[in-house]
Amino acid sequence: MTRPQPASAASEQTGLSLPDDLIAPAETIFDVASVRANVFDALSSDADARDQRKAVVQILAKALHDGRAVVAQAFAAKPFDARPTTRAYSWITDCIVTLVWEAASTHFHPLNNPTEGEKITVMAVGGYGRGEMAPQSDVDLLFLTPYKITPWAESVIESMLYMLWDLKLKVGHSSRTVKDCLRLGREDYTIRTAMLENRFIAGYAPLAGELENRLWTELFSDTAKEFVAAKLEERSTRHRKQGGQRYMVEPNVKEGKGGLRDLQSLFWITKYIYRTGDTGELVRLGVFRPEEYRTFEQAESFLWAVRCHLHLLAGRPTEQLTFDMQVEVADRMGYADQKGRRAVEWFMQDYFRHTTAVGDLTRIFLTKLEAENAKDAPLLARFFKRQRKVKPGYTVVHNRLAIANEKDFLSDKLNLLRFFEEGLRTGMLLHPDAMRLVKANLHLIDNDMRKNREAQRIFLDLLLKHGNPHRALRRMNELGVLSAFIPEFEPVVAMMQFNMYHHYTVDEHTIQCIWNLSEIEHGHLVEELPVASTILKHGVNRKVLYVALLLHDIGKGRDEDHSVVGAKIARTIAPRLGLNKQESATVEWLVRYHLLMSDMAQKRDIADPRTVRDFAKAVQTKERLDLLCVLTVCDIRGVGPGTWNNWKAVLLRALYRQTRRALEDGMEALNRENRGVEAKALLREKLKDWPTKDLRVETNRHYPPYWQGLHVTAHVIFANLLRDIGDDEIRIDIHPDEDRDATRVCFALADHPGIFSRLAGALALVGANVVDARTFTSKDGYATAAFWIQDAEGAPYETSRIPRLKDMIRKTLMGEVIAREAIKSRDKIKKRERAFKVPTSITFDNEGSEIYTIIEVDTRDRPGLLYDLTRTLASANVYIASAVIATYGEQVVDTFYVKDMFGLKFHAESKQKMLEKRLREAIEKGAERAQD
Repeated sequence: MTRPQPASAASEQTGLSLPDDLIAPAETIFDVASVRANVFDALSSDADARDQRKAVVQILAKALHDGRAVVAQAFAAKPFDARPTTRAYSWITDCIVTLVWEAASTHFHPLNNPTEGEKITVMAVGGYGRGEMAPQSDVDLLFLTPYKITPWAESVIESMLYMLWDLKLKVGHSSRTVKDCLRLGREDYTIRTAMLENRFIAGYAPLAGELENRLWTELFSDTAKEFVAAKLEERSTRHRKQGGQRYMVEPNVKEGKGGLRDLQSLFWITKYIYRTGDTGELVRLGVFRPEEYRTFEQAESFLWAVRCHLHLLAGRPTEQLTFDMQVEVADRMGYADQKGRRAVEWFMQDYFRHTTAVGDLTRIFLTKLEAENAKDAPLLARFFKRQRKVKPGYTVVHNRLAIANEKDFLSDKLNLLRFFEEGLRTGMLLHPDAMRLVKANLHLIDNDMRKNREAQRIFLDLLLKHGNPHRALRRMNELGVLSAFIPEFEPVVAMMQFNMYHHYTVDEHTIQCIWNLSEIEHGHLVEELPVASTILKHGVNRKVLYVALLLHDIGKGRDEDHSVVGAKIARTIAPRLGLNKQESATVEWLVRYHLLMSDMAQKRDIADPRTVRDFAKAVQTKERLDLLCVLTVCDIRGVGPGTWNNWKAVLLRALYRQTRRALEDGMEALNRENRGVEAKALLREKLKDWPTKDLRVETNRHYPPYWQGLHVTAHVIFANLLRDIGDDEIRIDIHPDEDRDATRVCFALADHPGIFSRLAGALALVGANVVDARTFTSKDGYATAAFWIQDAEGAPYETSRIPRLKDMIRKTLMGEVIAREAIKSRDKIKKRERAFKVPTSITFDNEGSEIYTIIEVDTRDRPGLLYDLTRTLASANVYIASAVIATYGEQVVDTFYVKDMFGLKFHAESKQKMLEKRLREAIEKGAERAQD
């Protein structure tokens, strides 16, 4: 961390020397002489002690407020100057604590001739002891006494604490003797760590010196190994608690992986082992290279700056970079929108690059300790009875793959790739010293090496040969090798996508996708992914698939469509990686259309034969279909935990099987009439106990779209709902659809205009998220509607909640509850999610369906949106046959299959513009309501 600050109090009474390394001149931050004079003027008044204390607190509160305001203003002007800012907050606290001490010990509880036992030392510990404080940091104090605390000392401490609390400071405090400190430090590593960072503030200075001396001679000496082990275990626990990922979308600046606490752990271990608070000493000791230490300082300064801005914005000690805070911190630090990316995305990319650097530095430092036997070898090492045989040029150090001779290694630049190949071949961890050597020599990876056939062979083998390519890719990415070998990859390294859908940065998402592909290949996901597993089992061009997956998002972060840009980039990279002309063309096609299958499955009605026909025409061959299917599965699964679900799985499987059938048997296999005949035959089989007359009524009452749009399970449910239904009756069936991770709600009731909107309103009112819906009108005037819904967590409704759900829906449909009014209080957007902006796009497609116009509304999601949209369409006399809802975090794409009141498509441009205008107005009004 930063160098230790000079003692804030040199003697028992005065001792506040003015530092010259703060964000603003020390005297403008806190005029000690003036404030002290005002304090003692207040203490010399005739008022009683209570009023005097109140007056002192008022004087100090103003000085504290004014000092913080000066620091905040200076920091706003220099938003990256973290060190002088954290020192300034520490300086303000020193001044306050010292003056409180003086008031308590010399005025409220004066003691003219203190005995040896009546001495107090006020010390700062923890972060405050280190001289680093954020605006809302705790004030950690240690009140040190020579022997058991006396009544006088207790009174002084109590007075001090009351004044500090009245100043609204968050004080962590303990009162101990030197002996207590040693005893408790042996028992508790947290206490030991806090005392490692002790600093004298005021009172009896010799006692502080005694504590420091005895800590080192009686506690710290000869216990470095156990202290390091404890700190590393603490670090692992902290990382697990924070999610274990460096690329958390809402990272914790202090406790997260690669955050400030990791840097502080380095500082603690450094001080404990080398007895120095100056991390610069690590360069002189040979632990870090000068350029590595500069990275250390830059990361530390950046993270402290972020933390300070967070505290100033929140007005409280928050450490979580929530979505709304990310936008505000980026703005305060001067980031701006550019090159098609938002300021917040540039800011978070810098953030993640710094936390990655912290991880690298931690690894280097721990290696040095390992070499000096200050830390046990990794746990894995204990399980290896024999060392693996390594190829010439390599050796094994602490069960890690190391480089035998640096000069020989660097004599052939291909070794920069072979090193990772040997790591995968042996399954060994890579030695950090070897990784440092690779990172320091990335300049050797030049155009000649990129075109080298052997280099291409090694790289492709890393993907295809050893079974765990993600391991090599992640390490290569962290060290910069991946970006050096494929320079076009560099812009997406640590690139954050500011939305609620993507859990990872673009580079980490890519590696997660590769890992998913590897898992499918190993047969680990056969039950969960039967189609993708079967495709890989029967064989595809693995080289094409892995390269396409590696490059599928390489075009992100630009103004253009990333699929189009990525395809152009892939056209250059694929041949450079050693793929032939045909393979390169397939990679380019897969990158260009890597979202096609996902979009078709999630944004279109795949029960419509035209959807499958259009998709089959775009794909053209079974080879492409197989490759695209597996790539799509891996892409969705690589977005983050919980993104892949049975709903998406069912849609993709259905689209794959229907498209494969069309490609193998011809497009006529998708004929509507064929489907209708098959569906009716299945229904007759399921209802064979029905009278022939009733069965004939049921099979004749529906139009063709009904038979192709639903599974036979739904046909059976509707047959039972419609059987002997009365004109004014509403029948509802609610059951879990486990295959789709949703709850299926089926309605049967007399048809009337706006029925879809009324049903959507009823479901919105119970907080249901509609993921798919379709309605049909029977020849005898009844509406049959099927909605698939999920709860707020994206899961099917629990069986116990279904009766209440059914009751509320019935009340709404019967008019007992007016959805339009009741929903107003429920469609609010959470504060932390308001930072997300999604531009609204509305398109009309008359080619994607033979019968309907497809209206696609792409906009910001919110509760009640579907109801607003369907109500708007209903008021314009638009008949909604089906709706397909695809949600991507805060973004939603609602697709409606519609006809006008005469059963015709919306061809007229004027009609389309009128509908678009009304839909946009509904979206804007709803958005305003949601922000209130």
